This record gives sequence, structure tokens and C-alpha cells, in this order.
Amino acid sequence: MTTTSSAHPPVVDLATWQAARDDLLVREKAHTREGDAIAAARRRLPMVEFDGKAEVVGPDGPVAFLDLFQGRDELVVYKHMWHDGAPHQGQCEGCTTVAWHLQDAAYLNARGVSLAILTTGRWDEVAAYVEFMGYTQPWYSVRDVDGPAGGDMGYVTCYLREGDRVFLTYSTTGRGNEAVAGSFALLDMTLYGRGEAWEDKPDGWPAGNHACWYWRTDADGNSHWGPTSRPVPQWTRPGVTAELTLGRHGGH
Repeated sequence: MTTTSSAHPPVVDLATWQAARDDLLVREKAHTREGDAIAAARRRLPMVEFDGKAEVVGPDGPVAFLDLFQGRDELVVYKHMWHDGAPHQGQCEGCTTVAWHLQDAAYLNARGVSLAILTTGRWDEVAAYVEFMGYTQPWYSVRDVDGPAGGDMGYVTCYLREGDRVFLTYSTTGRGNEAVAGSFALLDMTLYGRGEAWEDKPDGWPAGNHACWYWRTDADGNSHWGPTSRPVPQWTRPGVTAELTLGRHGGH
């Protein structure tokens, strides 16, 4: 979105700005402390044991869910939605955005946490998509896998391993997934925010568009869910061009 509106806050001197900024900082610190308290409660949630020998499929064929830990004690996964038979541009724009923010797990690994992306797609389709996108983190198909190892997609989920025992410790979805996609937090710091209609804005601010309008664009960067669009991260792939069809039913 290019903002052409002249709407902006009043222009003041630096001292006046700093005073207003300090007032907001009090609220931000309270928000941070509440976030810390929620994280503490999250660490005290009960957990659910399940069969770590449940098979998932990766580049080397079927493997036990235990293998996803890569020898570490903890595992974070993103459960990526999948549309069977769809071309790359027909896959979920929201999940594509989240996965694009998961390109490097070095800091997680340093804390003894592994990262993987799970999806219900057939492995041959998933493998082609992963290669096209250039994803660097491990992907696995959990097609027909029930319970905590599989289940509903569109979630960030955390697990603990104790020897050969595996436990589900936490799961979130919807806006809970924004913890992964740091671009949202950065947009929230900017003057015009995400450019979405639901945001609370001062009078005269750009009205905004439907939620997540910038997740899918055409080759020229115009936001829409039309037949020649695709999820935004996909346009960064070499040689990507517009497509004639999204390749799946049910709109976007």
C-alpha cells in the first residue's frame, strides 16, 4: 500500500514528542509485564503424552515423530494448511506468510529447541512446493496422522521429549500465530499500521482494507485474490510469473 493521504499526527518539538512517548512507554511496560505473566502461566499448563513413534513422511521417507526433535528436548512446529492438487500459487496465503518467517532456527537450536513444519499434503506435492519456495527448515507430511502429532492445521504447537516419551505442551492459532510472523509487530509500530479496516485509527486516517489484504498480490504488487495473484512471499522466487488459475475451488 502506498499512502497518499495527508493525515498525520500534529507536528511538535522533540521535548513534547518525548513526553508523549514516555507516557505511552508506561503502558508498553505494563503490556510487557502482562506478557511475561502469561508466559509464566503457559509454562505451568498441563501436558498430554502421545505416541512418539507415530510415522510422518519427510524427504527420507517415513520417520517417527521423535526424529523431528533431532536429538533436542523441545520442538516447535508450524502446522501449514494444504490444498490437495493445487499449484503453488493456490496454497494458503496466511500459512505461506508464517512459513516465510521461519527460515532460520539457529537461535532456537541454541536453546535446545528444534523447528519443523508439518502439513497434511501428499509428500510428492509438498516436496515440490518446498523446493519451489526455497524453504530451509524441515517439512513433513502428517497426512492421516491423528492426535497431537497431526490434527488441525494453521497452528503453532510446542512439544517436549523425555527420552522416548513425547508430550504436547502448548498450541495456538489465529492471531496467536503472529508471534512467529514478526512483520506484524513491526507494522504495528509504524504510523499507518497494517492498513486493515479493523484497526482503531485517528479521524482522517486511511480507512484500510479487509484483513490481510497484503498477503496476496498480482505480479505488479496490486492486492487482490484474483486469478493471477499468489501469496506475496512467492513473488520473491526466481522466475515466478502470473498464473491463469488458482487451481482450487471455494474462492480464496
